[in-house]
Amino acid sequence: VYNNAVARFRRTSGSMIEASMDLGADGFQTFRHVVLPNIATALLAGGMLAFALSFDEVIVTTFTAGQQQTVPIWMLEELIRPRQRPVTNVVAMVVVLVTLLPILFAYYLTRDGDQIAGSGK
Repeated sequence: VYNNAVARFRRTSGSMIEASMDLGADGFQTFRHVVLPNIATALLAGGMLAFALSFDEVIVTTFTAGQQQTVPIWMLEELIRPRQRPVTNVVAMVVVLVTLLPILFAYYLTRDGDQIAGSGK
């Protein structure tokens, strides 16, 4: 989704945004009436692509799991027939944290990019 939106946003002419601001629109109105219509199809295409890739992962997991029950399959079964809703919520939060914490850690390590040696200053 991100790559599609960024590619479309880069193709959006800056003069359209400037013209909107010159005609009296504030930042939100410019985003709503100029930027969002220009990137809407890219967001839709990116969402469809992300859904297809996610759905493919579920299918692959289902067919390759065998007799074992993996976490995604267990979570999907709990979504359909909830028996242990608090446990499912905790497992989902752990999965989110396991993916989010390394990203935040990498962000905090690299946020002062202007102080890195060889950055051109």
